[in-house]
Amino acid sequence: MQAAHLEKLNEGQRAAVIHGMDLPEGKSAGPLLIIAGAGSGKTNTLAHRVAQLIISGADPRRILLMTFSRRAAGEMGKRVERICARVLGDKAGVMTDALAWSGTFHGIGA
Repeated sequence: MQAAHLEKLNEGQRAAVIHGMDLPEGKSAGPLLIIAGAGSGKTNTLAHRVAQLIISGADPRRILLMTFSRRAAGEMGKRVERICARVLGDKAGVMTDALAWSGTFHGIGA
């Protein structure tokens, strides 16, 4: 059974979003590297990945989400909020507000 919020993703994007989520607790799937050209859906895939982590119970305060530009960082945060709102409803605001480590490489590292 596929979650409704993943239906519009292609097979590769869906695989990236759920990477390692079916492993037993305490096991790690290892790193995930996404290499794709412009306009291929990287931002959408990453937003769905972060939202899926939150939906699956990950503490948003322990997620680090970084991009190169402020515009991209803002867009990424909005997308995560929208996806979580569709799935979690009223609980989404509290969860996505806790996504404190979201921004640019320079802003977070400063």
